[in-house]
Amino acid sequence: MQEVVFEPVDSVSILVVGDIILDQYIYGETNRISPEAPVPVVRVNETEERPGGAANVAVNISALGIAVQLLGVTGKDEASQRLEKILNDKGVTCHFDRQEGFPTITKRRVISQHQQLIRLDYENEIQKMNTEVLVDKYVSLLESVDVVVLSDYAKGSLGQIETLINKAKQNNIPVLVDPKSTDFSRYRHATMLTPNQKEFEVIVGKCASNDELIEKGEALCQQLALRSLLVTRGEKGMTLLRTDGPSLHFKAESHEVYDVTGAGDTVISVLAAAIACDYKIEQATALANTAAGLVIEKLGAATVTVDEINCAKNNQHQKPVIVNEQTVMELIKLARRNGEQIVMTNGCFDILHAGHIDYLSEAKSLGDLLVVAVNDDASVKRLKGESRPINALQNRMAVLSALTSVDLVIPFSEDTPEKLISLFQPDILVKGGDYTESEVVGAELVKEYGGDVRVVSFAESCSTSQILEKIKQQ
Repeated sequence: MQEVVFEPVDSVSILVVGDIILDQYIYGETNRISPEAPVPVVRVNETEERPGGAANVAVNISALGIAVQLLGVTGKDEASQRLEKILNDKGVTCHFDRQEGFPTITKRRVISQHQQLIRLDYENEIQKMNTEVLVDKYVSLLESVDVVVLSDYAKGSLGQIETLINKAKQNNIPVLVDPKSTDFSRYRHATMLTPNQKEFEVIVGKCASNDELIEKGEALCQQLALRSLLVTRGEKGMTLLRTDGPSLHFKAESHEVYDVTGAGDTVISVLAAAIACDYKIEQATALANTAAGLVIEKLGAATVTVDEINCAKNNQHQKPVIVNEQTVMELIKLARRNGEQIVMTNGCFDILHAGHIDYLSEAKSLGDLLVVAVNDDASVKRLKGESRPINALQNRMAVLSALTSVDLVIPFSEDTPEKLISLFQPDILVKGGDYTESEVVGAELVKEYGGDVRVVSFAESCSTSQILEKIKQQ
């Protein structure tokens, strides 16, 4: 199948309905065993809260540049309020039905040395949840959406799922379901189900071969009147079964597995986004497969961006990527949890020459993750004059991203990178040229929080200005 890139459409909208969860991550160091019991002692140094369950699906969709609304039941508590604020900040429109009698579902994970030590779940009996109140709100929201995602974590929010599916079908709106129930009859008439292989085999029995999986999957599609069924199979990839075409298998695209938490959320999010943007189901699945390979390399219930997916689709996964602030922050967090050093530098990089190559290589040797901030065209013009830049921003960043020494490339529009330095707080700030440390923009800031500043000299007779002068003399 021809490679496809994902281009989000601004006018589309997706509705996510399901079990809303607050994920808490407690990070710390472990270097001794408790004298009270044979368990590790974790010295906590960071706590983080993220949306989980259906809320994570909504965040994944928003990260792809698609408008998304989230509908579900929560407790009437502070956890629900904190979660709504996090979601709003990530571009998700929330419709929470806050009910008395049970807490907002919360999963608390303790993590050390990139390993999850224990998970504590806070939830109550689902029988106390009133799910009928969601139906009227759901029907009113259907008028403004292109795709519905039902995220079933078996926590009770989708007690009226048959009604939800039928209402969407009556409005000709595709319904994608991520199933956790052992009763798949509840999902009859859904457009697509996305079980993992374990969930699938609970329903149809063990599958000893691909042929048996396909045979049982096709029978399940007929039985439940599904248009398609996507079975995610971990390291074996994904198998797509369709009523209007042959089955397709997609090889796994994962590289190094850190954490599979939330991978299913990413799969259904990318599927929904691509279908809403009118991609064919096989194209949507290919994009989702790529996204799954990316997200399991991140810690916890993470998201992927359009740029990450498209770079990976073009076999650029292990090369540097041109990214935005949010992605840089996520990658810096992950690197720091792995004990890695962050190095940052900046410049115009108008005509890349040997001096740049040497200094970027040396900058990379000082740490683990090299972030290169690049002046946009307008700021270069202000700094260098009306005749500059020679090369446009996208071309300058593309050349930088081809260097093995460079990990991340990010543009900035200000005259100086102080805003980004303040945001990223690199361990080492590097500048190339004949600067003194006191002349390096951001040096004082980096020193204040305990970072280091290094100045690396260019090779002699190497500068963009000298190159342009030689060209003029020809």
